[in-house]
Amino acid sequence: MRILIAEDDSILADGLSRSLRRSGYAVDVVGDGSAADLALSSQTFDLLILDLGLPRLAGLEVLRRLRSRRSLLPVLILTAADSIERRVQGLDLGADDYMAKPFVLTELQARVRALTRRGAGGGSTLVRHGKLVFDQTGRVASVEGQALDLSAREVSLLEILLARTGRMVSKTQLVDHLCEWGEEVTPNAIEVYVHRLRRKLDPSGVKILTVRGLGYCIVREQSVA
Repeated sequence: MRILIAEDDSILADGLSRSLRRSGYAVDVVGDGSAADLALSSQTFDLLILDLGLPRLAGLEVLRRLRSRRSLLPVLILTAADSIERRVQGLDLGADDYMAKPFVLTELQARVRALTRRGAGGGSTLVRHGKLVFDQTGRVASVEGQALDLSAREVSLLEILLARTGRMVSKTQLVDHLCEWGEEVTPNAIEVYVHRLRRKLDPSGVKILTVRGLGYCIVREQSVA
């Protein structure tokens, strides 16, 4: 999962990005509203953490432009201005959640998990596919109670494919969701990640289908008549 943080306080942005990266997210950071608007209009993200008091372009205008492009990207607003009017304005413009500064980091992380689940179309923290159980909160995959030894990149790859079960995900889409700016990840590297993940999923019976020229998908479970 890939997150964009739009925050002009560099110390806060650095602390947030470090914490979210430790949780396995790919994180990009911009320090002003114009840069946020450009990134959102040209790149793919799974969540936007948006400060309202951004220079160059206000956070609410960034949000307005995002929704005018009919983007359904989940948005978590952060602001020091914790007035009811500001909350209502942000929510009316299409924000999904709202936190006032200062905030407790563990609460923010919980809200991030909830919003990324919602953006992926899920509500439960547990995703089940055959014998495989994926805990979205702890980001742990297990088979019959035994945790699989997955790298952070493999966990993120599994999370993306499970959220799109039965649908093709191209290598380009995987790069967009897995990688931060400046990361050099080639299509060949994606093939290696998929190969490793496929091998580790063998005990679960979960199959990752490769369609040459299209991409990858986790095959839907067959219903029993």
